[in-house]
Amino acid sequence: MKNNNLVILGGNSNQELCREICDTLETTPGKVEVGRFPEGEIRVQIQQNIRGRDVFILQSTSTPPNDHLMELLVLVDAARRASASRITAVLPFFGYARQDRKDRPRVPITAKLIANLITVSGADRVLTMDLHANQIQGFFDIPVDHLYSINVLGEYFLRKRLKNLTVVSPDVGGIKMARAYAKRLNADLAIVDKRRESDRKTQVMHIIGTVKDRNVILVDDLISTGGSLVGAARALKKAGALDVYATVVHPVLADPAVSRIRESDLKELVVTNTIRIPKEKRISKIHVLSVAKLLAEAIQRIHTNESVSSLFRRAAVEA
Repeated sequence: MKNNNLVILGGNSNQELCREICDTLETTPGKVEVGRFPEGEIRVQIQQNIRGRDVFILQSTSTPPNDHLMELLVLVDAARRASASRITAVLPFFGYARQDRKDRPRVPITAKLIANLITVSGADRVLTMDLHANQIQGFFDIPVDHLYSINVLGEYFLRKRLKNLTVVSPDVGGIKMARAYAKRLNADLAIVDKRRESDRKTQVMHIIGTVKDRNVILVDDLISTGGSLVGAARALKKAGALDVYATVVHPVLADPAVSRIRESDLKELVVTNTIRIPKEKRISKIHVLSVAKLLAEAIQRIHTNESVSSLFRRAAVEA
């Protein structure tokens, strides 16, 4: 329903998703210019009156992450100085989340740093989706609404009516997410035990669970270079799996991910549009589902101070 007090501003990271959300809410994207000074500094001007209005700023920290993060911070600062009554930073994809703890000497906790930057810039709350780790919500000193895409992705596979189905976690850290999908799809659960040799290379050690003569769905929160996912698919096929699907929320798709997927044992990779996928990366094996309606409903509920919890199955994900 159209509401003149609600303003949705979009940065350059995912304008397609911003327009979809606005269409769902029967409104138009707010007027904002996000450009560059000659030397490359980000230049922002909100081109409409937002004084006293409820402002939602949509921006994923996707490629190039530093530019898009800086755009978000400058947009939030501009909205604060324009006297918006409330500013919600909407991050369909929260980047820098993989460094969420000090697991080696002399490394940063970058997820906490980014949370601090968003807060200090002037955001009053954050709306995000499928964080790399749930504890990142606690890094913020402002309210965080954390959505899950399991219903969107799970419904797609329910419609496929796959038989003899096993949901597979590509690593030990993804067991909770895989268990949630297994429950949603009434499927068995298996785990790929792997050893990470570097940021770009992993080695599959064992498969825990039964995958022989079964269709499998690999479940993960993001795909970067695709090495882990493609390696897991190869190991599953060698172990006797039938069709190997994968569902990933955030399609980072850094090189050489697309070529790896094209040549892989995956039958289909199902992702969401939390990150915009350029046309040159939209190969036939990659199927994109929209989370615009989910985000639009969350924005509407935040705007009207209603509960957001009914939009996702927290208990299923944390089971």
